[in-house]
Amino acid sequence: MTLTGKRAFITGGGTGVGAALARSFAAAGAEVVICGRSEAPLRAVAEPLGARWVLCDVTQEAEVKRAFAEAGPCDIVIANAGSSDSAPLHRTTLEQWNAMLAVNLTGVFLTFREAIQQLPGWGRLIAVASTAGLKGYGYVAPYAAAKHGTVGLVRSLALEVATRPVTVNALCPGFLDTEMTERSVANISAKTGKSAEEAKAVLAAMNPQKRLIQPQEVAAAALWLCADGSEGINGQALAIAGGEV
Repeated sequence: MTLTGKRAFITGGGTGVGAALARSFAAAGAEVVICGRSEAPLRAVAEPLGARWVLCDVTQEAEVKRAFAEAGPCDIVIANAGSSDSAPLHRTTLEQWNAMLAVNLTGVFLTFREAIQQLPGWGRLIAVASTAGLKGYGYVAPYAAAKHGTVGLVRSLALEVATRPVTVNALCPGFLDTEMTERSVANISAKTGKSAEEAKAVLAAMNPQKRLIQPQEVAAAALWLCADGSEGINGQALAIAGGEV
C-alpha cells in the first residue's frame, strides 16, 4: 500500500507503539508528524524518518490546538498517547483517577475534536486503546474506565461521520512489549518479589498465545485501517490480543 500524499499525525510518537506507528507510516509514504511531551525521544524517532515533531501535552486544550496548527491539515490522526498506573481502588487517590482520565480519555477527545474539524476530506481517526477498554482488570480501574470511555467515544463519533469518507476506530492491544509494560513489570516485581522475568511471564500468560504483543502488530493494524477495502470498518474496537477477548 502507499500513503503518498497523506499526512499522519501521531500522538505519543516518541516511544513504544507511537514510534512503531511513525516508522510504519513513513515507510508507507505518508508525511508523518509526531507529538509528545519530551523533545529528545521525539527527535530520535523523527529525524531518521525525515518526519516532523511538535511538543504537545494532549491533556491541554491550547497545546493540542497549537500542535494541529503547526502540523497543518492531517488525513490520518492516531490518538496513541497514554499512561498507566496501578493500585487497589480503595487506595487510589483522586489525583491518580484524574490523571488516568486526563491522558487516556480527555487526550483522545481533544485530539479527535481538533482532528475532525480540520480533515480535508478523506480521513482516518484511530485511537490506540487497550483490552482494558473491552474487559476489566484488577488494580487498574481508572485506566480501564478511561479506555472503556475511549471505546465509547470512538463508537459515537463513528456514527457522526458515517456519511463522510471518514472512519473512526479503536485498536485494543493486550499487554505490549513496550516501555509502559516494563514499568508494570517493575511494579509487580516491587510488590511481589518476583523477578522481572517472572513478572513479565505473568503478563504474557494473560494472552492465550503466551506472549506480549509487539508494537509493530498495532502499526500493521493501523495501516490496514487506512488501506483500500477498509471503508466499511467504522466504530469498531479491534482486539490485538491473541484471543484474550
